[in-house]
Amino acid sequence: MISALGRNATHRSEEMSDHFDNGRFFNPNGANGQPIWKAPRMLFERGTPWPAQVPVMQRTSLPPTSGDEIVITFIGHATFLIQTSAGNIITEPVFAERAGPFGRTGPRRVRQPGIRFEHLPPIAYVLLSHNHYDHCDLEALRALQHRDHPRVLTLLGNATLLRSAGVTRIAELDWWQRMPADMSAMRGAQTLEPAVTAGREIEITATQAQHFSARTPFDRNRALWGGFMITIDEQQIYFAGDSGYGPHFLDVGRRFPRIDLALIPIGAYEPRWFMKDIHMNPEEAVQAHLDVGARRSIGMHFGTFRLTPEGLDEPVAALGRARSAAGIDDAAFGTLDVGESARL
Repeated sequence: MISALGRNATHRSEEMSDHFDNGRFFNPNGANGQPIWKAPRMLFERGTPWPAQVPVMQRTSLPPTSGDEIVITFIGHATFLIQTSAGNIITEPVFAERAGPFGRTGPRRVRQPGIRFEHLPPIAYVLLSHNHYDHCDLEALRALQHRDHPRVLTLLGNATLLRSAGVTRIAELDWWQRMPADMSAMRGAQTLEPAVTAGREIEITATQAQHFSARTPFDRNRALWGGFMITIDEQQIYFAGDSGYGPHFLDVGRRFPRIDLALIPIGAYEPRWFMKDIHMNPEEAVQAHLDVGARRSIGMHFGTFRLTPEGLDEPVAALGRARSAAGIDDAAFGTLDVGESARL
């Protein structure tokens, strides 16, 4: 387990991994996606046009919390604010206008964040599943570092990128490793953060995902990808990260049999010949929901950046059809509007 220990320590952990070979990580079941030279063929796929902008009612105040209640607010794409009395958590904090290098290229945001950056509460933990531009916004991470100095939990091989944004409190984890004890906002009964309630314990574990990593055409799979399980006392929230459908979802359910809420990607899945290994379609997302055994799931990774040819609203409509086909109640797996909140 790595906690900003430097390049040599990271290298040793990678060498011990059963999904790392010859300098690159891989998915053990062989579902490692299409080679990069096939990506230009995507440009010839006929797609459904998206609007340039979709109106969003941005929150100017945070949803109230009470006692040990957990409040989850959908900021957009894969960004959620999770308010807890054990410390506030943000997943994949992306506030950039474009999901690409330097914030000037790549897909443009069509929905503004449900909460503006300046309206975020103090953040104790940042969860970063991998290094793709629609999940890893270095400017937002730099701003959080300057404002809150949060603990950033990520997967192996991402610390160098994070340090380039000035982030200093980093824990690099392999699949199934837990957050180091010295990264907790709590130590015993002593509260180390003013916004944290004494007595509540938080545990964060990295989970397996089926995906890939890259920031350039030359660094594919040099860093690991994954998801996270957040355990606060007896409550569990599963953030699946970016993932194709695979046997790891059953493994998550076996290891964590009491998941209260799962945050599962449902978008950016067409064309299947290119995306199947790395992004689930809604039908597969419903099966992932069943595999992990979550009491409730919320869809994510849709309707913010046009990454693939399907229409803006198609993932939500397809989720409804897949849910009905599986005989799942609407309340068991749905979506939130940008800026909308759910409570545990």
